[in-house]
Amino acid sequence: MPQNDPRDPSADLPWFDAPLDDPYADLPFADEPWEAAPPPEEGEWAGSPGVVPQGSFPAPGAAATPSRSRTATAPGPATSAPSRFATPLEALKTVYGYDAFRGDQAAIIDQVVAGGDAVVLMPTGGGKSLCYQIPALVREGTGLVVSPLIALMHDQVDALRANGVRAAYLNSTQTAPDRAEVERAYLAGDLDLIYVAPERLSNVQTLALLQRGTLSVIAIDEAHCVSQWGHDFRPDYLALGGLAELFPGVPRIALTATATRETHREITERLHLPQAKHFVASFDRPNIQYRIDPKVDVRTQLVSFIRSQPEGSAGIVYALSRSSVEQTAEYLRAQGLDAIPYHAGLDTATRAAHQSRFLREDGVIVVATIAFGMGIDKPDVRFVAHVDLPKSVEGYYQETGRAGRDGEPSVAWMAYGLGDVVQQRRFIQQGEGDRATKQRQNQHLDAMLALCETVDCRRANLLGYFGQSLSGRRSLSEGGGTDRVEGRSLSERSETKGAQEPGEADRVEGCGNCDTCLTPPESWDGLIPAQKLLSTIVRLQRERRQSFGAGHLIDILRGASTEKIRKFRHDELATYGIGSDLTDAQWRSVVRQMLAQGLMQTQGEYGTLTISEASGGVLAGTTPVKLRRDVVTRAGASGGGRSAKRSAAEALAEGDRGLFEALRAWRAQTAREQGVPAYVVFGDATLRALAEHRPAQASDLVGISGIGEKKREAYGEAVLEVIAAEG
Repeated sequence: MPQNDPRDPSADLPWFDAPLDDPYADLPFADEPWEAAPPPEEGEWAGSPGVVPQGSFPAPGAAATPSRSRTATAPGPATSAPSRFATPLEALKTVYGYDAFRGDQAAIIDQVVAGGDAVVLMPTGGGKSLCYQIPALVREGTGLVVSPLIALMHDQVDALRANGVRAAYLNSTQTAPDRAEVERAYLAGDLDLIYVAPERLSNVQTLALLQRGTLSVIAIDEAHCVSQWGHDFRPDYLALGGLAELFPGVPRIALTATATRETHREITERLHLPQAKHFVASFDRPNIQYRIDPKVDVRTQLVSFIRSQPEGSAGIVYALSRSSVEQTAEYLRAQGLDAIPYHAGLDTATRAAHQSRFLREDGVIVVATIAFGMGIDKPDVRFVAHVDLPKSVEGYYQETGRAGRDGEPSVAWMAYGLGDVVQQRRFIQQGEGDRATKQRQNQHLDAMLALCETVDCRRANLLGYFGQSLSGRRSLSEGGGTDRVEGRSLSERSETKGAQEPGEADRVEGCGNCDTCLTPPESWDGLIPAQKLLSTIVRLQRERRQSFGAGHLIDILRGASTEKIRKFRHDELATYGIGSDLTDAQWRSVVRQMLAQGLMQTQGEYGTLTISEASGGVLAGTTPVKLRRDVVTRAGASGGGRSAKRSAAEALAEGDRGLFEALRAWRAQTAREQGVPAYVVFGDATLRALAEHRPAQASDLVGISGIGEKKREAYGEAVLEVIAAEG
C-alpha cells in the first residue's frame, strides 16, 4: 500500500466497503420491466422485422411487416365506443360518487372534452387521473392511456372496473387469447379506456390496431419521463410526439407530478404540444411533514422513526443499493416489523408477490431501490423514509410524494450524513457521461444538498426549486401556450414578472409542518473551524504532497494519538490539535456542510478532501461560513406539527371508531375475496364518512363521498349490514 494511501483514513465511512455499482440501474426500461425480452407470443420487438426504430412512428396507414403477433387485424368495420355521459359532472357523480371537481380539474377536463390539448402539472394525490378518465367517458371513442409500468396496470384497471368503467390493458403479461379479447373489445367499441406501455407503441401491429378503432383522448402519464436530463428518463417516450400525426384531431393530455421549468418545456416540445393549454397546480403537499435528521446510527434511527408512526402504518423505505435493501429489510424484520425487500435482483415471482402484499395488506413496509414506486396508487402510505441521499430534488419529491395520497397526515423522513455527500460526488466523478452531463448531475446534487442543509423552511426550499413559493404558484419565463393558473400566455408573464431561478422561494413565512419550522435550527459562525480544516488540507498537500479523507483530518485537528498519525508524523503539523474544542460529530457536521456549500470538494477514487475555488475566500476571511448546528433528536418526535401520531380511527369521534374498524375489517375481507387492494373497494375517507353518517337504507348512501352507482350496487347491502350490526 502506498505511504499515503487514503483508503485507511476513509475506512470509517461504511459505504467504502460496498461495491461501486450504479444504484439507479434498477429502473425498468422495457414493456416487461424486469425481463431482457418479452415472451415469443408478444410479437415483434426492437431489433426485429416490423418494428419502428426508437424515436419514431410509421407514417399513418403504414403497412405492418408480417410477424408472430396475434394482433387482431381481420378486415371489417370497427365500432366507436359511444359517449356514456352528457357532461363531466354527471360522470363524476355517477361513476366516482363525488359532487364537485377540485382545483383545476374542471377546466382541464373542459379543455380536453372540447378537443384541445393540455399539459398538466399536478402533485401526486391531486386527481390527475380524472383529468383523462372523465373525457374518455364523455367523448365518443376509447381513451388511450400511456403508462410507464405495466406491473401496475392490473390494479389501475381493477379500480376502474370497480367503478363501472370498461377498462383493459395490453401488455406482455397477458396470454395471446387474453390480448385477442381486449383487441376485439376495442374494435367493437366496448372499451372506455385502454392502457399500454410506451414501448408497445413502437410496435407497428399495435398502432395498426389503434388506427382501426376510434380514440377519444390520448393521455401520456408520467410525462416527465420524456426529459433526457430528468431522473426517470425513458427513451421510448421520445417517440410519443408522433401520436399527433398518427391520430389527428384526437386531443392529447400530458400529465406529471414532477417537473422543473426546463422539464416542463421539454414535455411541451418533445411531445409536440405547441397549442396546448398549460395547467400548473401548486406542488405543495401540505399533509406531508418533511424531516431530515443527521445520520448517526441509521438503522436504529429508522426503527425509532417507524415505531413513532401510527400502529399498522404502511410505508416505503428507500436505499441506494440492493445489498442495503436486503440488509435493512432483514434488520426491520428482526425488530418485529413486517418488512419486505424489492429490487431488480429479485426474481419476477418474488417481486410480484412483494408488490401484491404491499398493495393489498395493511401495515406492510417495503424496503426498495428507486425502481419501486412510480405509479403506485396505494393511497394510505403513511410514511416514506430515505436511508440514503437521493441524487436530485426531483427524485426526492417524486419518492416522498408516494406518501399521503389520501390527503391524511404523513411523514417524509430522511437520515443524511457526510458519507452521503462524498458517495454521491464519487458516483458522479466515476460515472459515465461527458462534462456537460456531469455538470448537470452536480447541479442536481447541489440543489439536494441545499435542501438538506437549509436553516429555513424545507417546504419553501423544495417549492422554490420548482419555481414556486408557499403563497403562490409557478411562473414560467418562456414558452408558448396559455397557463390556466394565471390566464396569461407564458411569454406575457415573463415580461412582467421575469424568470425566477430555482431556490428563490418565499423565505419570509414558514409552512409550520417541517422540522425546521417546528424546531428552528440554530445557526452559527463556522469561519474559524472552516479555516482550520482548509489550512490542514493545504499544509498536507504543499508540505507532504498528501491528501486524506475526513476521518484522518478530523483526528489531526482534534489532536488524536493514532497509529496513522504517528506513522505519518502528522503530530508535527502546525494545525495538529487546534480543533480540540469540537467533538468528532461536530467536525463531521462542519465537513459535510462545507462540502454541501462548495467550500471544498472531494477528489479521486477514495473521496479525499481538497480545496475548491471558493476555499480561497474562506482562508482569506472574506467568505462567510454560516452553518447549522446539528441536533440529533428522537426520530419519532413530531414537534407538535399537523402530522402528529394519530391513526385514521382516532380522527373520528370516540363513538364512531368501533364502526370504522368494523368497516375496515369488512373491506379487508371483501378485498381478499376479490383479489384486489383494499382501496379499490373503498378508501379510508369513505369509511369515515360511513361511520359518521351511519346510513340506514340504500337511498342514504347517495351523496356519501366515493360511492358511485356501481359501488352502491356492489357493496351497498353489505355495508348497511355492517352498520346495522354495530348499532
